[in-house]
Amino acid sequence: MAIATQYYLLLSAAVFCIGVYGVLTRRNALIFLMSVELMLNAANINFVAFSFHYGNLTGQVFSLFVMALAAAEVAVGIGIILVLYRNFEGVDVTKAATMRW
Repeated sequence: MAIATQYYLLLSAAVFCIGVYGVLTRRNALIFLMSVELMLNAANINFVAFSFHYGNLTGQVFSLFVMALAAAEVAVGIGIILVLYRNFEGVDVTKAATMRW
């Protein structure tokens, strides 16, 4: 017995909403990055669910590409956070209003 696609879509929508809430309300750059990762994972859940629903592997392969993109995004994001911490003595994104220190 397989789980219906609607449940996967409901889970994906919940994870995406949690990610959007984190992006819109938090000031910490690390929480911001984690929220973006949640939104990407919600998209991956959708890709895999529809891939299973339609019976082909295209969504699963595309989900692997999204995971590779997410890994590259985290690598760049951690570098930006380190520079933010070094220049502004914290990871609050509202402190960095300009590129100068």
